Amino acid sequence: MKTQPNVLAIVLAGGEGKRLFPLTEDRAKPAVPFGGTYRLVDFVLSNLVNAGFTKIAVLTQYKSHSLDRHISQSWSISGPVSSYIASVPAQQRRGKRWYTGSADAIVQSLNLIYDEKPDYVIVFGADHVYRMDPSQMLEEHIASGKSASVAGIRVPREDATAFGVIQANDEGDITEFLEKPSDPPGTPDNPDEAYASMGNYIFTTQALVDALLRDESNEDSKHDMGGDIIPYFVGLNDAHVYDFSANQIPGSTSRDAGYWRDVGTIDSYYEAHMDLISVHPIFNLYNNRWPIHATDDSNLPPAKFVQGGIAQSSMVAPGSIISGGTVRNSVLATGVIIEEGASVEGSVLLPGVRVCKNAVVRHAILDKNVVVSEGEIVGMDPSRDEARFKVSDGGVVVVGKNQVV
Repeated sequence: MKTQPNVLAIVLAGGEGKRLFPLTEDRAKPAVPFGGTYRLVDFVLSNLVNAGFTKIAVLTQYKSHSLDRHISQSWSISGPVSSYIASVPAQQRRGKRWYTGSADAIVQSLNLIYDEKPDYVIVFGADHVYRMDPSQMLEEHIASGKSASVAGIRVPREDATAFGVIQANDEGDITEFLEKPSDPPGTPDNPDEAYASMGNYIFTTQALVDALLRDESNEDSKHDMGGDIIPYFVGLNDAHVYDFSANQIPGSTSRDAGYWRDVGTIDSYYEAHMDLISVHPIFNLYNNRWPIHATDDSNLPPAKFVQGGIAQSSMVAPGSIISGGTVRNSVLATGVIIEEGASVEGSVLLPGVRVCKNAVVRHAILDKNVVVSEGEIVGMDPSRDEARFKVSDGGVVVVGKNQVV
């Protein structure tokens, strides 16, 4: 039997997600539903499990009940070796405080590392939509001889202010790491692009523990992985960049290879849904060779279309019924009801939404269990929408959970 390095994966899932409000009013950002049958955390967990990493601790904090429940109900794994996906809430093991940053979250969870004694620690975020084989990154990390590796991806320079920006030499050594710079530097071959951190890291264990303990005692630190820990390793010339574009996924196409979206805003969340529904999708959920494992909906009946109800260029999840209504260019989650004469277009409807007779929904996101009453209109009257709902910079109308319109 081939001897594999002992790896512990830590998923940072405690984010509040203020820019996704009101979708995060009642849940943690990684628990936000996505793509009809998924939650955001399912993408990172699927990538880890598909790659064979099955010792996973998910660190939670902010309004974590639905996230904890989802992990316990949908992510139970077992096998001939020790495998687990465990939701780990903030435990105040280092004093009477909640997590003050992503690095502090790991410091307060060092018992997980001490118990597992891994050779390497994978630290990934929980709120991105993408496919990745992290075993390829681990192989390159080991070959580099560095203590820290950061996954990097090219993004438009104007968008890079939201990310850590990497500069590296031809050998892949990171020479500079700027956390959310106001004026991001371009890449040497394209001044309109920046090389951004995906927030995915791999560390050699002892070097990570030493860096975290050093950072904990630094009163000037914000105790952030991207803002403090990675620059520390860069200062030691001990950090390597892994080029995400080199990651090879079985079953990927030239159209969806290298897809990665940070869905941290309402507009990016909406646009990522629109990426799913074209004939040749920019992100293909139907790649069974690298599946994204969904919430267990096996006890739901198939979607049903009756009384002339239709859906065009859309995704409709199990348990939904379109009864005499029309759906176009939209994503409908589980248990959505579209009644007679209702029209939904360019919208994202989360579980349990009901659009009643002759109602119209355009360019909107309706959170869980929203009811749009008979004859009501959402997304057609900007001034009225702004008076009642959250409207994003891109004009997407968001109706919060359980509201009756």
